[in-house]
Amino acid sequence: MSADALQWFKSTYSGDEGGECVEVAACSHFILIRDSKNPADDGPILRIEPATWTAFTKFAAR
Repeated sequence: MSADALQWFKSTYSGDEGGECVEVAACSHFILIRDSKNPADDGPILRIEPATWTAFTKFAAR
């Protein structure tokens, strides 16, 4: 699946000034994370399992 075909989300805390933001998308078996400044298909994408993402977000919320 093309990175452009995914629905990417950026934090509501992120501004529009192009700072240091990441975007997240969910696909069938993984959570995908990319740098919002490099959204092209050839940019690096970190792929993690949903359980890892859940643990991370719970930790970050504390």
